[in-house]
Amino acid sequence: MTRANSHSGPPLAEAQAILTIDLGALCENWRKLRDHSAPAECAAVVKADAYGIGTEPAVRALFDAGCRTFFVAHASEGARVRAALGANDARIFGLNGLLAGDGIAEAFVLHGLRPVIGSLGELKQWLAHTSGRLPFALHFNTGMNRLGIELQEAGAARDMLRAANAQPELLMSHFVSSEVINDPLNQSQIDGFAHVREMFPGIAASVANSSGIYLGQRPHFDLVRPGYALYGGNPTPGLPNPMRSVVMLEAPIIQVRTIEAGETAGYNAQWTAKRRSRLATIGVGYADGFPRAAMNTDTKVGAQAVVGGVICPFAGRVSMDLIVIDVTDAPADSTVPGAMVELLGKTITVDDLGARANTIGYEILTGLGRRYHRRYVG
Repeated sequence: MTRANSHSGPPLAEAQAILTIDLGALCENWRKLRDHSAPAECAAVVKADAYGIGTEPAVRALFDAGCRTFFVAHASEGARVRAALGANDARIFGLNGLLAGDGIAEAFVLHGLRPVIGSLGELKQWLAHTSGRLPFALHFNTGMNRLGIELQEAGAARDMLRAANAQPELLMSHFVSSEVINDPLNQSQIDGFAHVREMFPGIAASVANSSGIYLGQRPHFDLVRPGYALYGGNPTPGLPNPMRSVVMLEAPIIQVRTIEAGETAGYNAQWTAKRRSRLATIGVGYADGFPRAAMNTDTKVGAQAVVGGVICPFAGRVSMDLIVIDVTDAPADSTVPGAMVELLGKTITVDDLGARANTIGYEILTGLGRRYHRRYVG
């Protein structure tokens, strides 16, 4: 038997679910973001295994579509991107910067990566290791209070760079609440970043993430850094999603049964049938990255599935390996063992599932399990 590689998951005949990843939709989303933010360059954030869809196929598709700048979190992720793309003109930035010690700086140099420097200590470390000869980015904290050089330290950073006869390739910051269009923090951060840009004239600048691209102020500067929107997430919450769905998760029905009104389903009898009901069981659970909080109980409205074109609610708790679905209203020929159930796709998006599981679509994407058979199309 020929086994699929690690990015394809188990062979189709052995898989309990199929995850279809549309690389054409991924590239179409990138082009839409590129066109919306032009003339700024449009990069791609591909950290966390390209938000769960697979680093190597994602970056190769995006590079072929025209993307030349990529962002990861760690040097190890950057090494995977570099290996996938080979020796070409792609720029790969590591958002989490440098850890203490020379080992991490050496990894950035070895794989041709650019660190995003977020402290004066990191800047000193990088300049000492490279003599200021290799490219890097400077990240300034304008309100996130997570990573970044403080605004009041910008002068000290500039002095260090002058002493080393070096300059960054890119100035960066990161929005706190760009998905909230009228949040005053957005303008406050834009203003703070403008002060930094005045201190480093002539250096390319970047602050916009996926939602930042759609802010009315158009803070695109020289480069935008979409992540979530590339993978089908809505960068404009509360408005129609301008992005195409990239992932579709389907699972075949394993077993079907009929229960009477008053009977229960799942652990701890949390869901009770209000009528004579047909229940279908599928082989997906929280061990596959499907959120346990997506459960549908007598007291909590949970997730849904599409069965024969009909939206059907879950019945009870999400188990480690199994989910029960109330398919009473679905067509009979769609509720037999082997019939496919859609858990994610155009009807039920990652944002929809995230909301019903009391989380966010980002967590849904990055948690996509390795027991799915992965099929790349487009």
